[in-house]
Amino acid sequence: MEFPSAISKTESLGPTAYFYSSINRLKQSIGNRSAQLHSLPFFANFPVAAMSSSASDPKPIATGYPAPAAGAAYPYHAPPPPSYYHNGAPPPPQPHYYPPAYAAAPPPPRYNTTFLRRLLLVAVSFFILLGLIVLIIWLVLRPRLPEVSVSSFSISGFNLSASQPQSPQLSGNFDLNLTVHNPNGKMGIYYDRVTAAVLYGSDTLSETFLAPFYQWKGETTALPARLVAAGEYVDSDVVKGINSERGRGDGAVSFHVRVLAWVRFRSGAWRTRWHVLRIYCDNVPIGFRNGSTAATTGSLVGSTPKKCVSDL
Repeated sequence: MEFPSAISKTESLGPTAYFYSSINRLKQSIGNRSAQLHSLPFFANFPVAAMSSSASDPKPIATGYPAPAAGAAYPYHAPPPPSYYHNGAPPPPQPHYYPPAYAAAPPPPRYNTTFLRRLLLVAVSFFILLGLIVLIIWLVLRPRLPEVSVSSFSISGFNLSASQPQSPQLSGNFDLNLTVHNPNGKMGIYYDRVTAAVLYGSDTLSETFLAPFYQWKGETTALPARLVAAGEYVDSDVVKGINSERGRGDGAVSFHVRVLAWVRFRSGAWRTRWHVLRIYCDNVPIGFRNGSTAATTGSLVGSTPKKCVSDL
């Protein structure tokens, strides 16, 4: 290095001149070193200006991209030449893909209301017509309920056992004859599941089933029934009531007769549905002989036959 000789030559200089002289020699040394480095292969592509910048030539701003060539308007690489592609031309630009939009909701289905209205009209007309036909047949035929009466009623072997006051028993045979008349001149009547019962007050003393039968137009049928009570337990009020009535002058005791049957009217091929026929024969008087509580037999007294009430 030549610094010692240079310094010895400038020792006679003042401090200020010596400072500026040292700065100049340092710059010259840095420039020589920069030229030597730039001659190397590794630093061949680095500009010298980048190695010796000054305040008048500031450093470029680092952006991460390569520095553009001098005089180039577009700082990025140019697209490859046509020979780069196998068919001599770049591929066409691909269209941008966008997912299809949601399809609009389908409109609500429109029902054929005309067909429904016509169907409803036909159904209503059919039921109206059917009702008119039934009404006309009913008015023409005019079905009437059967007329029932008690033609005879007798009791034998009647006995009230009060040996046990808390549970008295009743025994007796009830022979009943009913007269059933069909007042319809154009319709017959079927009788099925016929049941007859004898009551005192609201207590049933005996009941039985009768045979089913059919009545022609205007026909009258005698319906006999035998009801047996063998040691039937009854309420103490029944015993008191029967003994009280038998102890009077005529010894008449009022019983009730009930008949229940399923009936159906018929006129030719036309038949009604089954109905429940209820027959009420209330206060049928049975006179016991001698008017004493010891009498065991009795028969129907008063005007005969005893008419009943029919209800459907």
